[in-house]
Amino acid sequence: MENTQNLNESRIANAWADLQNHSDQGGALDQDAYRLAFADPEFLLRRETRGIRIQLEMLKPDIDQAEQGVDNTVVVFGSARFPSPESAKASLEAAEKSGDAQQLALAQRHMRNAKHYDNARLFARLVAGHSARKPKEERLFICTGGGPGIMEAANRGAHEMGALTPGLNITLPHEQRANPYVTPSLSFKFHYFATRKMHFMMRAKALVAFPGGFGTLDELFEVITLVQTKKAKPVPIILFGTDYWKRLINMDVLVEEGAISPEDLNLLHYTDDPQDAWDTIRNFYGLAL
Repeated sequence: MENTQNLNESRIANAWADLQNHSDQGGALDQDAYRLAFADPEFLLRRETRGIRIQLEMLKPDIDQAEQGVDNTVVVFGSARFPSPESAKASLEAAEKSGDAQQLALAQRHMRNAKHYDNARLFARLVAGHSARKPKEERLFICTGGGPGIMEAANRGAHEMGALTPGLNITLPHEQRANPYVTPSLSFKFHYFATRKMHFMMRAKALVAFPGGFGTLDELFEVITLVQTKKAKPVPIILFGTDYWKRLINMDVLVEEGAISPEDLNLLHYTDDPQDAWDTIRNFYGLAL
């Protein structure tokens, strides 16, 4: 038997190398019973192995982020349907030429909502610019759901500052791909919403929710509930776009009806300014300029 004298050398056989070698030597991989359990997709996708799949979805992104020093994140949520100003402008010009009233109305709405894209991008630049001057262990990383719209804007802002920026994507009936600004080595794809949500919260030091739809509301209220019930430590929860959020949700009604306590409203901070959003986070943690 080969004697392993290097203390840093693993004594465990490389299972993937063994599997590859088996295939290279002409060994069959299409017989389910003989196939190695971890290399058998039919087995791993059985109902009985769901627990293993959930464990793997927890473990893989956790290891990869830890190895790359992503310990603290600022999570940005928001609509996947809000375009960049450049895209909105092009759509408006095309709509004006077409003379189609419905197309024009849609393009005008895109132009209104493009400001949120711009603000998400500017906010991410502020966070990434601050972190670039800090030691690795003190950096904050912009993290999003990895998709288009507001998520793309935030990843884009961080990317423009040269920062690593994770994206936690998810499989959907209509395939959603990671936006081009997510750091490739931090671009993760989830099957289970539950494990994805846990990964958002595990490293989150702040949540910034831009105007969005059901997905944004789902994530927002998940965080509010965890903090309110003390299942998670307090973090800044920032609602960006005061008019949108106050028209959408009347939080005062919850207090008036006794559904929440008045002090629960202190969990939320409304703003319309990227600098104010960043200052709120910076002041919460006492971060120097």
